[in-house]
Parts: sequence; C-alpha cells; structure tokens
Amino acid sequence: MDVPALIASAPPHPRRVVCLTEETTETLYRIGADDLVVGVSGFTVRPPEARRKPHVSSFLSADLEAIVALRPDLVVGFSDLQADIARDLVRRGVAVLVTNQRSIAEILQTIRLVTAAVGRGAEGAALADRLAAGLAEFADGAAALPRRPRVFFEEWPDPLIAGIRWVSELVELVGGEDVCADSRASHAARGRIQDPLEVARRDPDVVVASWCGKKARREVIAGRPGFAAVRAVRDDQLYEVKSAIILQPGPAALEDGARALARIVAAVARGERLPARRAGDLRGA
Repeated sequence: MDVPALIASAPPHPRRVVCLTEETTETLYRIGADDLVVGVSGFTVRPPEARRKPHVSSFLSADLEAIVALRPDLVVGFSDLQADIARDLVRRGVAVLVTNQRSIAEILQTIRLVTAAVGRGAEGAALADRLAAGLAEFADGAAALPRRPRVFFEEWPDPLIAGIRWVSELVELVGGEDVCADSRASHAARGRIQDPLEVARRDPDVVVASWCGKKARREVIAGRPGFAAVRAVRDDQLYEVKSAIILQPGPAALEDGARALARIVAAVARGERLPARRAGDLRGA
C-alpha cells in the first residue's frame, strides 16, 4: 500500500468550512482564514463581506442539500438547538463540530478549539489572548466607577427572558450588578424566564434590552406590571444594545457588546444618560 498517497487523500485540516452561526464566521475572518469559509448563516452580519458567501442556514433550520453541495469537510454549529441539524448532516456523511459555549471563558476556549480544528491554532490563541486583554481593560475601567448600578438585561420581552450567562458576566465585568444573576446558570432560555413583578421588586437602576433581531420598545418595558415604580423607568435609564453585537458568543460580544454595556453602566453610575439615536427610541450605546 502507498502510505503517503493514502495519507494525502485528505488535507491535514479542513479546507471547506460551513459556519451555521455568525460567531464562527467572524472568528475565522478575524484570523485571516476567510478563504476556508464556503457557507454561512443567513443571519450573518459580521464581517459584512462574509454575506457574499452562500447562505445555507438560519439558527433553527438549514438547507441540508445546499450544505452537502458545497462539499464541506467541516460544518461548525453552536448550541443544543442545532442538534437536529447536526444529526441530519452526520447521517449524510458530513463532519460536524457543535460547540455549546455559554460563559466568557467558554467563548475564549471555543475560539481556540475551532481555530485549532482548521490548523490555525496559533492565530486563534492570539485572538483569544487579545480579547482577554480587552476584557481586563474593561474591568480596570469598572473599578474606577463611583458605584455599581443594578442592571436588568432582557433578551426577549414575552415571556420576559433575562440575559444568557456571558451577558450576565459582561454586565458584572464592566461594573454593573446583574439583578437576575441567579438564573444565568441555565443553558436553556426557559430557565431564565422572569416574572415581571419579581424584576420590578429587585428595582434595577437600568434596563438594557436586546430582543434578538427585534426592535426594543419603551412602552412595552415601562408598561409591565410593577415597572412604573422601577428606578430605571422613573429615571429614564432604558437602553437598547443590538443583538448582533451581544447575543452571539464570539468576538463581537467580548468587544463591541462589552463596550456598549460599559458605556451604559458608566453613565448610570455617574448619574448621566446617554442619548437616544432617534426621537422615541430607547437610549443607545
């Protein structure tokens, strides 16, 4: 048997990668491996040039035939919610890697894992180290704040869902106190469903909304049972952070998402208000 020819029948690392979620695409582009990406999620917005790649999935569904037609040697997904997609691709003979990161530490670990899988481990480790250094700078800035505002972060309005673990950790890293930190250990969104009256009882100084692709509305937040008496409503400290920069577990959340949260928390801690982007909108960062 010709052993060198046998080994050469496949590349040492994947060379055609389909990314079912945006954070993997962004990670590969950030390390200069965009040439490996042959298909992306239709929800991809970062980086903008990645949208020129074929769109093969949403979050909960995928065009399996389109993926197979791209001849990927690796498909990368995220979350148990993509388990059925992964199962169906594996049955078609496709190699699949599904990650399930929920914390800041797991996001950094996943960056190292995915980049190593495509033979770019050194570049991935360097990216993870830069992101970690940036987080340390945010934490240093938080240490200088005059107080730690109480923050309620909501990622969906009805049912009312509090922030996923990495968001809760970011809130605290930039100087806030997450009033629903007790629910962040739940991997599933159903474990983070909140009773509006209980959130009102915890009386956050600021509410940050990020409704996963849906525009947050002031009247919905202020009109909840008990919220008229909440300090954040009384002081008009209601903000929106776009879901694209905070609700995907990759570089965007640890940079732009953290930066937006830091601006909001710092303003509230100092008794200031950031402006709204347009009249009638929630305040923005």
